[in-house]
Amino acid sequence: MSSFEEFLNKQLQDPEFKAEYDALEPEFAIIQAMIDARKRSGMTQKELSEATGIAQGDISKLENGNANPSLRTLQRLAAGMGMRLKLEFIPLSDT
Repeated sequence: MSSFEEFLNKQLQDPEFKAEYDALEPEFAIIQAMIDARKRSGMTQKELSEATGIAQGDISKLENGNANPSLRTLQRLAAGMGMRLKLEFIPLSDT
């Protein structure tokens, strides 16, 4: 286990920290899904920018968690990678 993982596990013992961390999980999941999809498609941010018309700097901000994408932006990104966006709601009991 890395030093960061050990640190995080220790921090997650704090109920207030864990609540905030859990609240951010959907945002982290979207960011990771965007990065994973782009890498699977074999595209750089610059290539994705050219395919979508979204500025490379904006794609970087999205992937770094410094901007919140709209549903339309996520659809444009997916289309630019030859993919389609799938969004789903799941019951809380499945989490």
